[in-house]
Amino acid sequence: MSSIRIFILSSFYELGSMHGHRLRLEADRKRVPLWTDIPVGAVYGAMKRLAAEGLLREAGLEKNGNRPTRQLYEITDAGRTALIELRDEALKQVWVKYDPFDLALTKARPTDIAAFTGMLANRLRRMEALLAERRAVIDEAIPYVTLAEEWALRHSERRLAAEVAYARELLEAAPEILEDERHPRPRKEKPLRKVPRSGLRG
Repeated sequence: MSSIRIFILSSFYELGSMHGHRLRLEADRKRVPLWTDIPVGAVYGAMKRLAAEGLLREAGLEKNGNRPTRQLYEITDAGRTALIELRDEALKQVWVKYDPFDLALTKARPTDIAAFTGMLANRLRRMEALLAERRAVIDEAIPYVTLAEEWALRHSERRLAAEVAYARELLEAAPEILEDERHPRPRKEKPLRKVPRSGLRG
């Protein structure tokens, strides 16, 4: 699923014909990097790829004063169909992205409680600072976005807040984790699955 394709096609659908520079300004105005994985500088190349696929098409040139002449684009019927399909698919899917931190935690093998908790505490402080910064930026952006866009912004805030809550609980559990490394709690061994003979080759 490509967020940038949804953003570009929906922008042309909503705003009509425009050039790449205006599309980038629109991405800045909507604070798109705050609630999507879209780098604003990538819109030019993505727009040209969509045009090559027939989802956008050239719609004349624009010349204002001493500014350079800019190529205008507009969405095609195929682009409108693709937008509906992309939007509906994104609304249906549930996205869970695994964090490399989790694997690193299982391989940490902490032996020094002070060093281990210090590392976790430092990470928590950075996450809390990031959450505070995100909330301030969202509050600043609210007057410029729609209600749906506000909820999209709040989604990233809520996910980060959940990460902060998890990090606090993990920090509290650090002594127990260290104790478990020294004296592992009883746990079952998962039996290996037998490979059917029909699946063997050689």
